[in-house]
Amino acid sequence: MSQQEPEVMRLSACRRRDVTALLQRYGLQLQIGPADAGIPGSYWGAEEAGLIGCQVMVRDDTPVHSILHEACHYVCMAPQRRDGLDTNAGGDYDEENAVCYLQILLADELPGMDRQRMCADMDAWGYTFRLGSARRWFEQDADDARQWLLQHHLISNNEQPSWKLRTTGD
Repeated sequence: MSQQEPEVMRLSACRRRDVTALLQRYGLQLQIGPADAGIPGSYWGAEEAGLIGCQVMVRDDTPVHSILHEACHYVCMAPQRRDGLDTNAGGDYDEENAVCYLQILLADELPGMDRQRMCADMDAWGYTFRLGSARRWFEQDADDARQWLLQHHLISNNEQPSWKLRTTGD
């Protein structure tokens, strides 16, 4: 009996205009490539989203969690790293946690996706967290990521996105 890979929500299951509008709030552009082509700027390859400058590169089979993750890297990185950005977003441990936290918050902004679905998709794809699941991490162990986002004015106290980019250096 073969075990199937759990299905995650892909761009093809969303209205492109919703994803495009969300990214545009951060000055990002969604660039959709052909199904049979590699994705420029993809750090992980295959169908994973790529990041080149202010462009999030995808295909219809790109997972939504990957699109939001790369977008959140752009939002959370220092301005100096945004200049010349191509493929590797870099960042440290605290920034990576903030990226994951913000992508969970942004899931609520897309019809058909929400925090719970985002966490399930992150788990299915293989994100790893100390408490064993994205949802448990988000709800019980991510205060440091929340504080990082607050410190950089990327979310409000009631966990609403500010729709701003990080403005301070590393």
